Amino acid sequence: MTAGGLRLWTERIGDPDHPPVLLIMGSAAQGITCPDALVIRLVERGAQVIRFDHRDTGRSSVVDFDAQPYALADLAADCLAVLDGHGLATAHVAGMSMGGMIAQWLGVHAPGRVRSLTLLTSSPMGNRSGDLPPPAPEFLAHLAAGLAPGVESDVELFRVFNGPVRPFDEPGARAMLERAWARATDPAAARNHDRAGRTFAPDRLAPLSSITAPTTIVHGDQDPVFPLAHGEALAAAIPGAHLHVVPGMGHIFYSPGLPEEIADLIRL
Repeated sequence: MTAGGLRLWTERIGDPDHPPVLLIMGSAAQGITCPDALVIRLVERGAQVIRFDHRDTGRSSVVDFDAQPYALADLAADCLAVLDGHGLATAHVAGMSMGGMIAQWLGVHAPGRVRSLTLLTSSPMGNRSGDLPPPAPEFLAHLAAGLAPGVESDVELFRVFNGPVRPFDEPGARAMLERAWARATDPAAARNHDRAGRTFAPDRLAPLSSITAPTTIVHGDQDPVFPLAHGEALAAAIPGAHLHVVPGMGHIFYSPGLPEEIADLIRL
């Protein structure tokens, strides 16, 4: 489907007559990053699941960021285009990491399209104050190591993302990452998401207190990217939000049994 001249890869899993869940992945992440087991569990719960590749990832369009810079609002507009393409006026929205920030943007600026919000391993979209804790040293050390891009580097990144408590499903993560690298039109283009995420505009500073959609925040107590205080800040900012802390969870869902556990926490 298309969005403002872009082509976005998307797929629908489940019965089109069932309540829709839009899955929004994080920075530089393709739609297939979400474990299939999580998607299957949502379908078993009676949902139809919509997932897609952000611009600059997977099979979606590659953008010349210098010529056509974009920001969180543009990535949110892509989400609305995906819903439009599937003929959906509204959906339950579940966003992970940066995807959770995009979900917040939708909850604030497009409330009529959002049935509910589930914010997974995320952080307030407008936070610039520096009053929330920084990433864990292990994550910063991995970035500083400057490993050559590729499957092996990403497997090690996912190992760090997973955290030290729950077992890491390395075979599952590796299989997904191999598929992701094979289907990416331009793997380097995904780095543009970091630039987009650092672009702040007034729309990101809108108060989260204006969100009216029923909201659940799901956060691990071992998240090396956004420590638990980020999830607690979201819960404090959004009226009526429920915070569910997952013991031992890091920043991804690649641990045995975890995809199903998270799927059961997503609002329907």
